[in-house]
Amino acid sequence: MSSAKERVAVGLAGWGGHDTVTPPGTPAGRKLALYAKHFAVVEVDSSFYGIPSPDTVRRWVEETPPGFGFVVKAYQEMTGHDRDSGRRAIGRLLTGERPAAAAGAGDRNEDDEAALFAAFRAAFEPMERSGKLRAYLFQYPPWFDCTRDNVAALRRAKSLMGGAPLALEFRHQSWFASDMRAKTLAFMEREGWMHSVCDEPQAGLGSVPLVPVPTHPERTIVRFHGRNAAHWQTGGRADWRAVRYLYDYNDEELREWVGILERMLESTQAIDVIFNNNSGGHGAGNARRLMAMLGQAPGEPPPEQMSLF
Repeated sequence: MSSAKERVAVGLAGWGGHDTVTPPGTPAGRKLALYAKHFAVVEVDSSFYGIPSPDTVRRWVEETPPGFGFVVKAYQEMTGHDRDSGRRAIGRLLTGERPAAAAGAGDRNEDDEAALFAAFRAAFEPMERSGKLRAYLFQYPPWFDCTRDNVAALRRAKSLMGGAPLALEFRHQSWFASDMRAKTLAFMEREGWMHSVCDEPQAGLGSVPLVPVPTHPERTIVRFHGRNAAHWQTGGRADWRAVRYLYDYNDEELREWVGILERMLESTQAIDVIFNNNSGGHGAGNARRLMAMLGQAPGEPPPEQMSLF
């Protein structure tokens, strides 16, 4: 168990909205520092909705202790998350029609796209320089299927991000279909993408199976989305966030993951685990229970994490 204790960091998606970590009434400017007393890594989810200023990112870096790490979600326009087109694409998934290519992916010219990626990375330059950036997480939408054009889009994104550490997460089943699974993993390894391994419901084309296979020797991301299959495909309903990630992992499920993490560490140096099942307030409790199973104290930074990147 010692290897997992030292090489796995556990945290949550976002540092606000977790009542047992940052109680109601906690000033916004105090939440991250308080969160960092409990967990050694966090996913920056707000970057999906807007690119922060470098000054904001610098404050995040200054408010966290040495050894703390950030997994930063790529801005939605960088991964083709156009909401109107997305709702139509999800509707096609639910009716069994072939999904469209990533919405909005071809709407920008090359100069505009390069400028967008450059602005995003410039915003996080203070975090890169501090050594606290674990990875930029490129999570593609559920209509981003396994096609030649989308493979080209992945190569373009990787090129535009230069040598930054990147993690890749799919939401369309076709990438891990029986005839494509090995090819997808080989592509990710060859191109230098870290695998963002998903624990999520099995709910048709817009979900991916559990594929606990690292593709990068230095780091792997694991994200727990819950297993609420009945509400995974929300069809654009207004309360999608409240129901999609509503799930409480039991001890048997978490103990199974301890073994999975141990096996994954045979081919990757470090793993960052992010609990995203926060709509019902379960993520923090699940994270703490997994940490206890790994023999970790709250907020304990895995020593190996500090030397990467």
